[in-house]
Amino acid sequence: MDTNLAVWIDNQSWILLDGAMGTMLIAAGIKQGTASELWNVDQPEQVAAIHRAYIEAGAQIVLTNSFGGSRFRLEHHGLDSRVQELNVAAARLARQEADASGDEIWVAGSIGPSGKLMEPMGPLTPELAKDGFAEQAQALVEGGVDLLWVETMSDLAEATAAVEGIHSTTYLPFAVTMTFESRGHTMMGVSPSAAIDALVPYSPIALGANCGNGPAEIEGVIEAMAALEPPMPLIAKSNAGMPKLAGDQIVYDASPGIMAEHAVLVRSLGARLIGGCCGNTPEHIAAMYAALSEE
Repeated sequence: MDTNLAVWIDNQSWILLDGAMGTMLIAAGIKQGTASELWNVDQPEQVAAIHRAYIEAGAQIVLTNSFGGSRFRLEHHGLDSRVQELNVAAARLARQEADASGDEIWVAGSIGPSGKLMEPMGPLTPELAKDGFAEQAQALVEGGVDLLWVETMSDLAEATAAVEGIHSTTYLPFAVTMTFESRGHTMMGVSPSAAIDALVPYSPIALGANCGNGPAEIEGVIEAMAALEPPMPLIAKSNAGMPKLAGDQIVYDASPGIMAEHAVLVRSLGARLIGGCCGNTPEHIAAMYAALSEE
């Protein structure tokens, strides 16, 4: 574990995370169906500008543009041979903006789900999953991340495979967030208590919830997790409300003000690492920073 990061986290009453990457890439003009990781090499200035905007809004931990950077996701775009290149580039872009800020900004290597079902329901075996996640983690470490960030998981078997893959290739700390979107459970039926029971033994530096059905659902999840008194801080990274179709655009209905109120509430419920997922922009993060700073 990075002792400096662990000590820093322990010394903070709250930590602000960044907002959505995909939302910002769409606003920047990425074409539908394009692997967002390609922009790490094809449009690096656009990705760097997103990181910079979140840092300027107050984010203290920024996630790399590598959510779909595993071989499992990249193979859908014929890019599975470029895992190392695209993930190293993702990490270096976030690293350069963090270092250029002059502040203490930490870079988290985003690792999203494979998009495949684990056996026996699907073709993905634990060993294949571990190998794929290890490959991505190794590239993110090479690019200069401070920690790995396993996010948006719904299957505990896949989440633990990602963690074991990370353990096989690096000693860097890691965080894990599950996505609870069905009456306080993940799509695969995992409850907050089951997630705590399964993941705490791996000693993540933080764990919690992201994405889902908006602030109210994550608030309930954080309250349930906090009641179990896990030995590490909790993460809340909610969507900006629910997505709606406005013409040909997907929009989210939670304003920066609403997300600022959510940040204060979820902090009171037990979360210490707080940010935004889909629909959250630098304006949302800036509003969260202002609200949390008043506490």
